[in-house]
Amino acid sequence: MIRVVLPPHLRTLARTSGETPIEVDGAVTQRSVLDALEAAYPVLCGTIRDRATMQRRPFLRFFACERDLSHDAPDTPLPDSVASGAEPLLIVGAIAGG
Repeated sequence: MIRVVLPPHLRTLARTSGETPIEVDGAVTQRSVLDALEAAYPVLCGTIRDRATMQRRPFLRFFACERDLSHDAPDTPLPDSVASGAEPLLIVGAIAGG
């Protein structure tokens, strides 16, 4: 069971709170977690990744184990502690401004 923490606006959209548990079959990668998340919560399709390119939306970042995973390839395995459920995958809304 993978634990995913969504930013507040996506939690509201998905009607979930706190951590969102997700079952992932096979390798635990950003792509597989996001595929499973969108399958469980179809309303999130297109909110985290662009529907056409499947690229991460510009103002969302991925963190796990105190590391920024936002620029890792989508098929790079996530850390073992995320795959085991010990640590969550954080999807964080970036803040921009000057």
